[in-house]
Amino acid sequence: MFKVIKKEGRARRGVFKCAHGGEVQTPVFMNVGTQGAIKGGVSAFDLKELGCQIELSNTYHLHLRPGDDVVRQMGGLHQFMRWDGPILTDSGGFQVFSLSGLRKIKEEGVTFASHLDGHRIFMGPEESMQIQSNLGSDIAMAFDECVENPAAYDYAKASCERTLRWLERCKTEHDRLNALPDTVNPGQMLFGINQGATYKDLRIWHMQQIAKIDCDGYAIGGLAVGEPTEVMYDVIEAVEPYMPEDKPRYLMGVGTPSNIIEGVARGVDFFDCVMPARNARHGKLFTWQGTLNIKNAKYKLDEQPIDPECDCPVCRNFTRSYIRHLFAAEEILAMRLAVMHNLYFYNKLAQRIRDALDAGTFGEFRKEYSEKLAKRI
Repeated sequence: MFKVIKKEGRARRGVFKCAHGGEVQTPVFMNVGTQGAIKGGVSAFDLKELGCQIELSNTYHLHLRPGDDVVRQMGGLHQFMRWDGPILTDSGGFQVFSLSGLRKIKEEGVTFASHLDGHRIFMGPEESMQIQSNLGSDIAMAFDECVENPAAYDYAKASCERTLRWLERCKTEHDRLNALPDTVNPGQMLFGINQGATYKDLRIWHMQQIAKIDCDGYAIGGLAVGEPTEVMYDVIEAVEPYMPEDKPRYLMGVGTPSNIIEGVARGVDFFDCVMPARNARHGKLFTWQGTLNIKNAKYKLDEQPIDPECDCPVCRNFTRSYIRHLFAAEEILAMRLAVMHNLYFYNKLAQRIRDALDAGTFGEFRKEYSEKLAKRI
């Protein structure tokens, strides 16, 4: 399923296999299609051209609409959105954090008030596994609680203890669902999630405990939710030695190009973030010299592509001037082209990291680009 083929320091170059698609080369950036689509008018067919290896969708949102029962009847999420590669589904646990004003947590699970119409929804470990089974994703994430940072120590401790109990329930239900004769994807995997806020002792204890449960991979959750970047890096460094060597490691919801480079340097294999698509929809574009805001007046007569070093479909065909005009005119095409460019950039970044690891030059790549890609042009 997963094999580390080369290391440089803590950085890992690997190969991952699951029920759909061929080999996934890691480190990998997963493209976020929360509701079965990339925001900005990008389809599954576009993702192929943009170099996407894994698509990520969200359990909570798809449960609300169209309903996981609908997706199941349509043959599962792969068939529904016409994506034949690997899919990872988030468990709904992040919505425990993001919808904090609309939910109530108990040992059994979480009661939400739908952000769409206010009706009450209950989701616990078993329900999350059932929804993800209906979706037929390749990787199901365990149901957890993501707490905000900073969090009180006692609350963070009780929360990650509960998340451990929830993982045990997820594992039992996941195994049961995979064994059913009519399950959508009997090869679906389960990843456990490490929590513990920014407390290293809680993080280490929790990682040691969840590593005893035989999951197919392990994620570090609850970061990039309010803490300083250096604190996030310190937590990753503290947890990494306790993560199983032979399983994929996933840093959830992170982040900037620099965050990804630094995450790889600390032993992470999988990344996802809404940032490339979200920033693109506001005209903030990534280049190999740093970020730019295409809405700026200085690009009005600029005949260059977004990034002269980029060979994405957008940079091969359109100028900065034209894309700036589309934003000014509020054309939908502006968002589509900008999102396509940013997703391509992130997938290309992951490829260049892999190429550097293959060549034994990741240290030099990190030194050149970690700081440069954080700059604003």
